[in-house]
Amino acid sequence: MSNAHVNFRQEVLKTFQRQDLHSIVWQPRLEHWYNVNQVRGTLPNQYQNIPLFELYKSLKASVRYFYGEEQDISSPNTYIIFEYQNGAMVKEVQEGENIYVYLSSPLGELQGRKRLGEWGCSWHYVEHPVKKVEDLKVMEYIVKNTTYRFDYSFYQEAKETLGEWGEIQFYWERSPFQRFYLQYAGIENTLELIQEYPDRLKEYLRAAEEAEDALFEILKSCPVKILNFGENIDGRFDSPRLFNEYLLPYYQKRVKELHQAGKFCHIHMDGALKPLLPYLQDTEFDGIEGATPLPQGDVTLEELKEAMGDMILLDGIPMLLFLPEYSYQEIEEYTLRVLELFAPNIILGISDEISPPGDIEKVKFVSQLVEKWNNDRR
Repeated sequence: MSNAHVNFRQEVLKTFQRQDLHSIVWQPRLEHWYNVNQVRGTLPNQYQNIPLFELYKSLKASVRYFYGEEQDISSPNTYIIFEYQNGAMVKEVQEGENIYVYLSSPLGELQGRKRLGEWGCSWHYVEHPVKKVEDLKVMEYIVKNTTYRFDYSFYQEAKETLGEWGEIQFYWERSPFQRFYLQYAGIENTLELIQEYPDRLKEYLRAAEEAEDALFEILKSCPVKILNFGENIDGRFDSPRLFNEYLLPYYQKRVKELHQAGKFCHIHMDGALKPLLPYLQDTEFDGIEGATPLPQGDVTLEELKEAMGDMILLDGIPMLLFLPEYSYQEIEEYTLRVLELFAPNIILGISDEISPPGDIEKVKFVSQLVEKWNNDRR
C-alpha cells in the first residue's frame, strides 16, 4: 500500500491514543520553504503552479498545521480570535520592512518594532515594548482585558480541506512567561526584572495566567483534539532554574486541565535541550515537537530518547540534512535511526522545518523510505 492511501488523520490520532498503528506518519512542515521560494521565484518547475496543499499531496506527506491560503504562519490567531475591550488594544502597523507593535491601554501605550526578513516571510524583534518595570501596569491591563473566541468557520474550512491528510491541530500565544520573555520584554529586560523586581514580575505573571482561564475553557471545549504549546524552548535561555520556577508549574497545571478534557498536548522545544533533559517528562506533555538532535542541536538521538521515555517525538530529522551538502545516504541512515529508536511513538518530521535552500526532493525521498519501512513491518 502506498502512502497515497494512508489515512494520515487516523494514524496521527492513533499515535496519540497509543493504539496499534497501520503506518508511521511522515509530516514535514513545508510552509516557510514554499513561501520564500515562491517570493524569490525559485520554486522548482514542477511545483511552480500548484498551491501548498497540492505540494504536500505530490510529496505524499501529511499536513500538521493548516493556515489557509492567506495566513501568516507566525500568527497564533489561527483558530483562536483575540479581541480587546475597555480601551485595551494590540495593533501592528507595517511600514516597509518594519512592523510597529502598539500595546495601548488607558494607563499608557507601549511601542515595539519587528523587522521583516529578507524575503518578507519571517520577522524578528528589534525593539521590545516593555522596557522598564513601570510598563508592567500597561501589560497587566491588556491581558486582563483580552477576550477569546474559537473560529468555527476556519475550523470547518480546515476540516474540509485536509480530509485524511492530517488531524487538525494548532498553537496559540505562548505561556505568559515565555511570551513576556521572547516578545514583550526580551531576554535582557526580563532577566533584569527577575533580578531587580522578582515579586512585581511574578505578580504580573499571576495576573496573566488568571486572565488565560477563559482561553483554556475554550481550548477544553473546542473540537480540536491535539493542541500545541508553541513555546520555542531553548535551554540556552530557558535555564533549568527558569524552566523549573516559571514554566514547569504552568505546564503541569494546564496540561492536567486539557488532559481531563480529553485533549492531547505537545510542546515546541526547538533549541538547545541538553540542560533540560532531566525535566522533559516532568512537563506531562504527550509529546515534544521540534526537538533538534545533533549535528544541528546539542543532544544525540539516544540522549533524547532516554530523556523522553515514551513521550511522542514530533519531527526528529535535523533540518541540516536537507541542505545540498548532505548526501541522500546520510539522510537515509539518519531517518532509519530515528524510526528504529522512537517508533511507534513518533510523528516523523523535520526539526524544526525545511529551510528555503533545502532540497525538496529529499522530502519525497523520505516519503519513500517511510513507505518502505511501514510496508516491511506489516
